[in-house]
Amino acid sequence: MKLSFAAQTKKELTQLKSKKCCESAELIAFVQHCGRINEDMDPAVLELATENAAIARRMYGLLKAETGHGLEVLVQRKMRLKKNNVYIIRMRNEIFVLLDRLSILSPERVIRMKVPDAIRESLCCKKAYLRGAFLASGSLNDPDSHSYHLEVYCKSADHAGELLQLFTDFHLHAKKTQRKKGYIVYLKEGDKIVEFLGLVGAHQALLHFEEVRIVKDMRNQVNRLVNCETANLNKTILAAVRQLDNIRLIERDYGFDRLPLKLRVVAEKRMQYPDITLQELCGVLPDKVSKSGLNHRLRKLDDIAQRIRADRGIFEES
Repeated sequence: MKLSFAAQTKKELTQLKSKKCCESAELIAFVQHCGRINEDMDPAVLELATENAAIARRMYGLLKAETGHGLEVLVQRKMRLKKNNVYIIRMRNEIFVLLDRLSILSPERVIRMKVPDAIRESLCCKKAYLRGAFLASGSLNDPDSHSYHLEVYCKSADHAGELLQLFTDFHLHAKKTQRKKGYIVYLKEGDKIVEFLGLVGAHQALLHFEEVRIVKDMRNQVNRLVNCETANLNKTILAAVRQLDNIRLIERDYGFDRLPLKLRVVAEKRMQYPDITLQELCGVLPDKVSKSGLNHRLRKLDDIAQRIRADRGIFEES
């Protein structure tokens, strides 16, 4: 089965090599976004859960490198909706020692939803944290869909605010909103999504996104030009039809012989060339006339036609 664009992007990110400090930053994002302390077990265990097998392998590798302890991997089947597999990485030993070392253990011995200062002070670690947050709870629309959209889900408003600040540090202009039982930080602008993909290291996804975006922009520009040309053509046709109606009415009820010479010439040439544009009509007149001058003469003919209709008691709809 073909992977979605979001799944391809995440698979690319799980294959990146990182420095030790960045691995810790990414692991912190994993723990905060998809981790929990399961106190139903004795002793309590740390669990990280995901539906993506590649991300589960990434979590396992980062957690194993950080702790050196043996880990359990469980696979459960969801009973609702798509019934996907859920991969759970479980750590049994010294979980509070780990969380304290990562600076995300609160005094109440729960996971603290605050980005540690050490991450905020390091450019590479901030990027790694954003990468982990996106892998853990992010989603991304296919660039060929109807709209651009990237989001990362957070469990609380405070945590979403923390993440939003990291986006702001990179001038990404993200926004925050409530979503079901949590909050999301999201991007809607295509160029900002491209910047985000570059920051977290998804360069293949970035190139594909840009390629599709350029094609879409070109297609939209062509459509706008075609629509504009069509609108102008329709306007030209309607104007020509009105001009011919006026001229035929004048010829029948008034007579060309009673028209001033300049108006008579315009009327005759328009009857002779009903399909050409005003600019082309200027070219076939015996005297040199600008487009605005020709418009003026056609308005004179329109005034005469309107008076004829008024005299006959025929009023056009405005």
